[in-house]
Amino acid sequence: MVDTVPAGRGITPRQRRWLRFRRNRRGYYSLLIFSVLFVLCLGAELISNDKPLLVSYEGSWYAPLLFDYPETTFGGVFVTETDYRDPFFLEQMEKPGNRAIFPINHHDFDTINFQIDGPVPSPPTTSNFLGTDDRGRDVFARLLYGFRLSVLFGLALTAVGTLIGILVGAIQGYLGGRIDLFGQRFIEIWGAMPELYLLIIFASIFEPSALLLLVLLSLFSWMGLSDYVRAEFLKGRNLDYVRSARALGVSGPVIMVRHLLPNGMTPVITFLPFRMSASILALTSLDFLGLGVPPSTPSLGELLAQGKNNIDAWWLSLSTFLVLVGMLVLLIFIGEALREAFDPRKS
Repeated sequence: MVDTVPAGRGITPRQRRWLRFRRNRRGYYSLLIFSVLFVLCLGAELISNDKPLLVSYEGSWYAPLLFDYPETTFGGVFVTETDYRDPFFLEQMEKPGNRAIFPINHHDFDTINFQIDGPVPSPPTTSNFLGTDDRGRDVFARLLYGFRLSVLFGLALTAVGTLIGILVGAIQGYLGGRIDLFGQRFIEIWGAMPELYLLIIFASIFEPSALLLLVLLSLFSWMGLSDYVRAEFLKGRNLDYVRSARALGVSGPVIMVRHLLPNGMTPVITFLPFRMSASILALTSLDFLGLGVPPSTPSLGELLAQGKNNIDAWWLSLSTFLVLVGMLVLLIFIGEALREAFDPRKS
C-alpha cells in the first residue's frame, strides 16, 4: 500500500509515524477502546462493590469506600464494620433524609450472594448480571477485577522484560567480541531451562502471588527481545556517526543511549502489544493450571477453570472467553498498526 501521509514541511518523523498509525483505523480505534476499558477497570471499585459510594445519614455524609465505619454509626448496636448488605442497614436508608448511593453492580469480587435460590453456579439474574461462580460470587465483578489484574500484570511483565532485553542486547551488540559470544551461549543455555517445571517447583515452595509470578516470568521474558536489540546495535556500532562520536571521546554509555538506542527502538515498540498479549496469556494459563495467583484473587484463568469443571454453567466459560479474546484481539490490532507505522519502507 502506498504511503499517502503528506510530506509537508515541519512534519517530524514522530509526527509522521503518528499520522500513519491513525490512518490504520482498525488499530487506532482498538487503541481507543482498550484505553477506555483500561481506565474503567482502574476504577473497578466505583463500578462493582458491595459498599456504597456515599452514605447520607441524619444530615452527615460518609464515604465507605475510603473509610471503615462501625455499625453504631448508622444506628446499629455492634462496633464491628458495617455490613452494607444487611437488611437493617437497608431499612435505615429507607428512612426520610437517609440515602445510600451504590455502584452499578452491588457486588465485590469476593462477595458471596447468600440470597441465591438454588445451587451454585447460578445463571444470570437481575441481581447477578452474568451469574455466579461455584462459590456464589458475582461473575461480572470477578471479570472486571480480573481484567484489571491481567492488564496490570501484562504491563508490568512487558516493562520489566523490555528493560532487561534492551540492556542485555545493547551490551552484547555494542561491545561484541567475547562478551557477545559468551552472552549468546548463556542465552542458549538459559532458554533451554524448563520454565514450567521451575514454576511448579517454586509454587510448591513459596506462597503463590502475582509478585512471585512477575519475578519468575521476568527471568525468561527478555530473551526474545534482546536478539532484536543486539542485531540493531551490531549493525549500528560501525556506522560513520558512531565511529566519529567514539573518536571525539564520547563515552560508550552515551553513544549507546543517545545514538544507537533510538535507532534500535523500532522493533521494541512494534513488539510491545504482542509481548503484552503473551504476558496476559501466560498469567491466564498458569491460573488455569492452578499455578498462578491465590484462589481468592480474581483472575480470568481461574474462571476458565471453573467453566471447565462446570460444563453446564455456560455463562462462566462464555463470558470469560469473550473478555479474554476481545482483549487479545485489541492488542493484536494495535500491534499491527504500530508495525505499519514504524515500517522503515514507508519513511
